[in-house]
Amino acid sequence: MRDAMTDAGRKLRISILDDYQDVVRTLDCFSRLRGHDVTIWNDSVADLALLAERLADTEVLVLLRERTKVGEPLLSRLSKLELISQNGHVPHIDLAACTRHGVLVSSALTSRPSYPTVELTWGLILAAMRNIPFESAALRAGRWQSTIGAGLHGRTLGIYGFGRLGSMVARIGAAFGMDLLVWGRQGSLDRATAEGFPVAQSKEALFEDSDVLSLHLRLNADTIGLIGPTELALMKPTALLVNTSRAELIRPDALVAALRAGRPGKAAIDVFEHEPLTDPNNPLLQLPNALCTPHLGYVERDNYEFAYGNAFDQVVAFAQGTPINVHNSEVLTQEDPK
Repeated sequence: MRDAMTDAGRKLRISILDDYQDVVRTLDCFSRLRGHDVTIWNDSVADLALLAERLADTEVLVLLRERTKVGEPLLSRLSKLELISQNGHVPHIDLAACTRHGVLVSSALTSRPSYPTVELTWGLILAAMRNIPFESAALRAGRWQSTIGAGLHGRTLGIYGFGRLGSMVARIGAAFGMDLLVWGRQGSLDRATAEGFPVAQSKEALFEDSDVLSLHLRLNADTIGLIGPTELALMKPTALLVNTSRAELIRPDALVAALRAGRPGKAAIDVFEHEPLTDPNNPLLQLPNALCTPHLGYVERDNYEFAYGNAFDQVVAFAQGTPINVHNSEVLTQEDPK
């Protein structure tokens, strides 16, 4: 690592990417970067050459979650980059390439319960079951009571994946007076049973019996593409599928085809295979029985204060020569490769 990185209190050239809402400057934690040269970008750039041009003088790159991937093609063009700072896991960052280029990666793995995602899940369920977005738009267009919704009390809520978020969604469903069904790995079934929630007879039974089915699975080699046409075709024509987890849990194009076929009757979706999704002609966005939101699950001020706060603390520590939450500590002892 360069000797300059050990100088306490360095003034750094910092770039913050993908601040879609232009909200970072309004966060309380932003004051921690006072005295540094900070540039904030609000758009998402897929063009590598343009992104590299923007970041040519950047010494510290601040990311939010997985909005921008960082690998060899980009790193090879950023000769001044010294630190990447963010919060959470780093599957979108090529750690080996960062190490080769002498770029330190700091990312705190501490987390707070994602209450905002649970809240959004229930917002989507209520909005879809009662046709709230449609009725609001119809009222503004001069139409009164265009549809009839479906209530939740006495209906069956299926939870696929009974982890931290799935369990919170289940408890709220119980408070609404819904009947619960849980499916997932053995750990999910054991936790559900311990809390007194019934488990489904099988994965197929979960899809068949649920009036509302909410997905709360981690994306990994075992769960990618776990749900396909066969499972979706088992759902009731009156059922709602909710996905605030990962789009890749469902096989490509399977959900669009299923919604066109009427099983399930509706879907509420907050996650997409390619984000940001800005094409209004995307097939899913064209379906009247799909309620879609732009990955809002974690987009909430307290969550942002937490995530950016951790990222900015790491920048401050780096500027003082005492890096924290380091994922590739080899950089701290290697000769400067740049």
